[in-house]
Amino acid sequence: MTLRVLGVVPARGGSKGIPRKNIAWLRDRPLLAYTAEAALSARRIARTLLSTDDPEIAEVGRSCGLEAPFLRPSELAVDDAPTLPVLRHAVQWVEQQGDRFDAIVLLQPTSPMRRPSDIDGAIDMLANSDADAVMSVAPIPHRYHPEWAYFEQADGSLRLSTGQAEPISRRQELRPAFHREGSLYVTRRDIIMERNSLYGSRVLGYLIDERESVNIDEPADLERAVALAARL
Repeated sequence: MTLRVLGVVPARGGSKGIPRKNIAWLRDRPLLAYTAEAALSARRIARTLLSTDDPEIAEVGRSCGLEAPFLRPSELAVDDAPTLPVLRHAVQWVEQQGDRFDAIVLLQPTSPMRRPSDIDGAIDMLANSDADAVMSVAPIPHRYHPEWAYFEQADGSLRLSTGQAEPISRRQELRPAFHREGSLYVTRRDIIMERNSLYGSRVLGYLIDERESVNIDEPADLERAVALAARL
């Protein structure tokens, strides 16, 4: 199935861990440039919009080849603003201009190491399935497996996260488990706009090599990204 896909890059001006994080310098260019290059190189994305509340970030995005045709409303740029309303705002804007897409790919600048081939691969996975969404995932090491995780109860006792009385004893019996890697979310348009969800009810995982992945939140993450960018 052929999907017409809109890329949305959310990059607000405020950030606490790293000031002006989305345009912080990573080696020889601003952080935003890495996501812009990947999005523009992906063959399955028809159009990519930058959603920002900040005129300087909008200008940096344009210099990287992204469209930045609007500034995001201030209520969608506060620290605790969720991502879904930002995507809905971008889709509404596009549709008011008479354009229409089958799916939306969320590309956060804080994951600068994603490859265009992975963007295309995740879109292909959605197009060739009946899933509502595809997200990038990475394996959970067995020592952190949910079958071996405990929650502390009100009385201080521990209870397995699975609700079972005893944990699985052998590592070989553990089912594969994954965590959200964060660099890619591809969701059908109707799931976002009509069901107000980024995931829907059926989600597939697109496997990413976590050795080549980084999600930049703190200065130490930026240092790791510099090392990765130099190696890749």
